[in-house]
Amino acid sequence: MTCGCGSHAAVLIITDMSEPSVTPSQPAAEPGTNVFAILAIIFVWFTGILGLVFGYIALSQIKRTGERGHGMAVAAVVLGWIAVAIAVIILLLVALGFIGAVANA
Repeated sequence: MTCGCGSHAAVLIITDMSEPSVTPSQPAAEPGTNVFAILAIIFVWFTGILGLVFGYIALSQIKRTGERGHGMAVAAVVLGWIAVAIAVIILLLVALGFIGAVANA
């Protein structure tokens, strides 16, 4: 108990003067690159839709697991949307060409 006058200093009693034990551990393994990100960047060059699907799956997994490959997944998604836009434009031009050919016949 203290007397309440505030003139007494607190005393810290150290009972164990030995060095703290440090157990050597292996460095934490760095997470690898997400497989879906790798597949997405490969597939986007063949079909934009597969690049989009695998890219979005990779982004979801990378967010959850902390794996590497975020840049590849984003690149695949961007390239996938560009491929889809180009395909839509080509389909519209072909459709307009058929409509024009039928109208002139």
